[in-house]
Amino acid sequence: MAESGAGEPMMCSTNKEKTPGMSGRGKPLSTCISCLHGTRSWCRKNLLLVLTVAGVLLGIIFGFALRPVQPSVDAIMLISFPGDVLMRMLKMLIVPLIISSMITGLASLDAKNSGKMGLRAIMYYLSTTFIAIILGIILVLSIHPGSYDGGVRKRSKKKKYTPSSLDAFLDLIRNIFPPNIIQACFQHTSTVYEVSAPEEFITTNATELNSTVATTITTIITTTQKSIVDLSTNSTNETIITETVTKWVRTYPMSDGVNVLGIITFCTAFGILISNMGPRGQIMIDFFQVLNEIIMKMVTMVMWYSPIGIMFLITGKILELDDPAKVGEQLGMYMVTILLGLTIHTLIVLPAIYFIIARKNPYLIFWGVIQAWVTALGTASSTATLPVTFRCLEENLHIDKRVTRFVLPIGATINMDGTALYEAVAPIFIAQMNGMELGFGQIVAISLTATCASIGAAAIPSAGLVTMIMVLTSVGIPADDISLILAVDWFLDRFRTSTNVLGDSYGACVVEHLSQKELQLDPHVIDDGPGLDLHENQKRKSLTNSQKGGIEDQL
Repeated sequence: MAESGAGEPMMCSTNKEKTPGMSGRGKPLSTCISCLHGTRSWCRKNLLLVLTVAGVLLGIIFGFALRPVQPSVDAIMLISFPGDVLMRMLKMLIVPLIISSMITGLASLDAKNSGKMGLRAIMYYLSTTFIAIILGIILVLSIHPGSYDGGVRKRSKKKKYTPSSLDAFLDLIRNIFPPNIIQACFQHTSTVYEVSAPEEFITTNATELNSTVATTITTIITTTQKSIVDLSTNSTNETIITETVTKWVRTYPMSDGVNVLGIITFCTAFGILISNMGPRGQIMIDFFQVLNEIIMKMVTMVMWYSPIGIMFLITGKILELDDPAKVGEQLGMYMVTILLGLTIHTLIVLPAIYFIIARKNPYLIFWGVIQAWVTALGTASSTATLPVTFRCLEENLHIDKRVTRFVLPIGATINMDGTALYEAVAPIFIAQMNGMELGFGQIVAISLTATCASIGAAAIPSAGLVTMIMVLTSVGIPADDISLILAVDWFLDRFRTSTNVLGDSYGACVVEHLSQKELQLDPHVIDDGPGLDLHENQKRKSLTNSQKGGIEDQL
């Protein structure tokens, strides 16, 4: 009696003793039923995420399942077509999204606060980029993947002249100040070296010809020199054509691709000036706020199509591979090195930085932006993923819109942690395959050049390959050897991009944490307008400062 009085009522105790088997069998069953119910409700709540992950997995399965069929080039093109449509839809939204988000974000801040916030964002992005480069160099020197290749060498015979690091840096400055803001929406400046036209000398005086050639031509072939000597003793008039050594000339053509740096510069100045105009600039602020809300709603519609597009995109890429087994044998350790570095940077370095600064659980941030991470994995473009990143940070993590709309476009342009790690590993890997031993000075040169190259890389698929040439030439590695890693670049590019997107997201969270004081004191707010979505606006307005503080404490 004493035991029953100290615990449960005797009736309950007796019942438990009489039916231990039934309760033992019923408890696991009820647990399984509740687990299934919880899984179903979670899948219903995160349906878009589940469909996107399923699209990635089905794309891999269908891709390898269809390889034995050996579809034709036209068939592969048709299979990839839905994925190409997805990329086009996302790229269609990039320019209006960047313009509207940057202007509304800066118009809701005063110039002093936006300057502090921008400085914090740039310092964070440069720091994580340099950490990624150091991590990549340590891994490639430790694993030494260049010792495991199959000895294949493929080089182009076509003569090329690669732009230098100085050219890349000056291109960066040129793109910051575009001559035409409309043209910056679809083209950017890039330095290209072209062969100058051969010079032609026509004269009737052999003596004048000799002096002209001596002062203008560095190297002349032997037959031409003989003809000059013969002409000096000949009084007849003859036409002489001499060909000089190849001369490369810098040109600055406009290349296809959005000049995000130029658009950001213009929108930064535009947004800051609007915020200082007071009531006179309110009509422009309202216009861009409505535009941003409309673009975000279009993004939501596109995202429901993304699982289908990602599935066909990955299937088509797998079908385009020549021989996956042979590629894995030759470049397996190189892929392991890159993926190991990206994994460490994604799961350890970035969360550790956020935890040290904010003292909050960093993996909740990762879970909040998992949709953007999967989208980046499928599209291989951080700019195309930018609309999804906005949606994840603002709706899932409730990051202040004044931060996301200012920081994310900058991050999608200059924060390329995954690309920086790749551009540090690949040159050393190629040097190892060629039996080249790089000194400390060359490794430092790779670090600095890779930093500049990652900042200047466009946020489009495989943009790192273009800037990689600059890193190779900075340490005297043959630029044509970049073809050795082309076979796996499409695969690694997806993981690089997902790392870039995650770095942008952590950067926005860090900047918001460091800017809490300025954001609380700043009287400006972003009002999305009452007429677009009443339910969403009421939900946002009901989120008080104390509730925001509670959410931030959980993060």
